[in-house]
Amino acid sequence: MIYTVTFNPAVDHVIHTGDIIPGKVNRSVSEQVFFGGKGINVSLVLKELGVKSKALGFAAGFTGDAIVAYLSENGIENDFVRLKKGFSRINVKIKAGTETEINSSGPDISAEELEILLEKLDTLTEGDILVLAGSIPPSLPSDTYEMILRRLSGKGILFAVDATKELLLNVLKYRPFLIKPNNFELEEIFGVPMKTDADIEKYARKLHEMGAENVLVSMAENGAMLIDSTDKLYRCGVCRGTPVNSVGAGDSMLAGFIAGSLENDSEYALRLGTAAGGATVFSPGLASADSITRLLNTI
Repeated sequence: MIYTVTFNPAVDHVIHTGDIIPGKVNRSVSEQVFFGGKGINVSLVLKELGVKSKALGFAAGFTGDAIVAYLSENGIENDFVRLKKGFSRINVKIKAGTETEINSSGPDISAEELEILLEKLDTLTEGDILVLAGSIPPSLPSDTYEMILRRLSGKGILFAVDATKELLLNVLKYRPFLIKPNNFELEEIFGVPMKTDADIEKYARKLHEMGAENVLVSMAENGAMLIDSTDKLYRCGVCRGTPVNSVGAGDSMLAGFIAGSLENDSEYALRLGTAAGGATVFSPGLASADSITRLLNTI
């Protein structure tokens, strides 16, 4: 079974406007509402690919109720810890030529509520896949990812981690099945410009040597690169289309790769991940099954 964890889920309110005039009443041209967070996005795209998962995390207040209801209505099994205080985030994204985002910080999570989630994770068994993606809310310990992997280490669980800087580096000693930095995050980690494929390959291999079994590097318009568990290099070009949306593209790539890896074929996993990420970029929301299949046949 695949489990995804979303520590700080959100309702994204996307507002399309004309030119914004500060200090005046500005009216929307159109609006959209999306329910997500990185782990939730992975679960939603996995469903499009015909792969079951269970979404875990924290939900609070009326927005938490809406997020959980949306997942249930869309056939995503879920078991969120319900927080006693606050409400899950509402993020406002204003699209008016340029895009402006106002992202909320989310509710506080107590040590007791974190322990409830950890006890849910204790039920995972050998062969299960656990996806940890995104930042850690300010109310949680900064080493939460490391604590989870340490707690579950030795049980035969496959860890997929999409995080940045120390949050990622600190889990490598637990030999995660998959990590997914992008080329800019590689630069941040190693403090070295990534100007060529050779640069990216060199430092992706360093992460592999430090413990990650599979290192998947997304490179925006330059496609993606994979160093797999056998230390073999795979390279995939970018999908062709008109970019519409960047939100959830990395999560979609992660979902596609995980789904493809169930076939024990690294090249196919990379292609499916690339197609899923591209399908989200070319869509107003997350990728659909049809759009993923269409792009997969072009790369």
